[in-house]
Amino acid sequence: MKFDKTKNFATNLDNNDPLSSYRKKFYYPKTNSGEEVIYLCGNSLGLQPKSVQNHIDKELNIWQERGALGQHSRWEQFHERLTETTARLVGAENSEIVVMNALTVNLHLLMISFYQPTDNRYKIIIESGAFPSDQYAIDSQIKLHGLEPNNTIIELKPREHEYSLRTEDIVKTIENCGNELSMVLMGGVNYYTGQAFDLKAITQAAHSVEAIAGFDLAHASGNIELRLHNWNIDFAAWCSYKYLCAGPGAPSGIFIHEKHHKWNGPRLEGWWGNDKATRFEMNRNFKPIDTAESWQISNAPIFGMAPLIASMDIFDEVGMDKVSKKGQLISNYLAYLIKENLPQIKIITPDEHGCQLSIIVPNGHSTFTSITERGVVCDWREPNVIRFAPHPLFNTYLDIFNVAEVLKNSINA
Repeated sequence: MKFDKTKNFATNLDNNDPLSSYRKKFYYPKTNSGEEVIYLCGNSLGLQPKSVQNHIDKELNIWQERGALGQHSRWEQFHERLTETTARLVGAENSEIVVMNALTVNLHLLMISFYQPTDNRYKIIIESGAFPSDQYAIDSQIKLHGLEPNNTIIELKPREHEYSLRTEDIVKTIENCGNELSMVLMGGVNYYTGQAFDLKAITQAAHSVEAIAGFDLAHASGNIELRLHNWNIDFAAWCSYKYLCAGPGAPSGIFIHEKHHKWNGPRLEGWWGNDKATRFEMNRNFKPIDTAESWQISNAPIFGMAPLIASMDIFDEVGMDKVSKKGQLISNYLAYLIKENLPQIKIITPDEHGCQLSIIVPNGHSTFTSITERGVVCDWREPNVIRFAPHPLFNTYLDIFNVAEVLKNSINA
């Protein structure tokens, strides 16, 4: 699409936006003076769907009226209400999906199973500057096996004077590591730069040297189209409070490819991963469910999952193809306005991206403070990056035009 920098152009985009009606399905924050903020923080915490309250109230009422009688009739299967919609969201088979726990907890559970180093094959490839919680989890898993992170981790770094990774460099690093490589564990979208990685190519490269391919999809789920099953990815995990708009601390989801469902390797186990037909017989021996659900440990947090059901209903109605298409278009529009109006700003997000656009601005933190005071909600990441993440379901193109104007006025003040 050919953009222009007039306000009328933004208005015309909104008038022809097939997703424009969905903004009304979310509560939109306001300033102290009662005006709507420009909320571009979908990569940190998505806005609340208006249907959330009804979903939570329904479960509260069942608890109030039925007590423990609600367990077998409703809550025992509650997480299953998210299986089909989540599978469609990430491109998986139903059997490969379960919603449970929190993201880093799930990464630990998955690495307990899939990171099994030997004397010769023990290295892990990660992206340099990966989200800190991922780094802590990987370091601690390595130490559990009596190894040293410094001798085990290979970090992928951009070329000199570049900010993003090239797919050919990732593949080459994997191939060069060869038989020493045990696992690749990367983000689907880098939290700092917004780069969307070629997960299919990375997985193929990992499998070519007989290594495991796993991904943290915190910034990918609800943002870009995914085909986890078809790409033959071994495992993945994600959170649901960012683009998926399920609220602070909302539960994580995991994907385990069906080829691993006849698992006889190490795994941390609990009663909710036991065969459903015999779970309440309280038998001594664990009999795993023949799906990704066998990695479950405890029963579902009902009041955490209820908002996710509300949000997933919206995503499923729209479809990730449309969500992703608008996400790329709206962030490309922001990039265009910045390039046209503010050449002193450096955009570090590459062409391969979803919703997020990361920029480096002269006098960065003071600029961030200024636009925040003018009603823009985005975020700052050390050492020098402002991240904008417009959300396809509740942001308008006029939001983008306005934030570009605010940015221009703040820098030129």
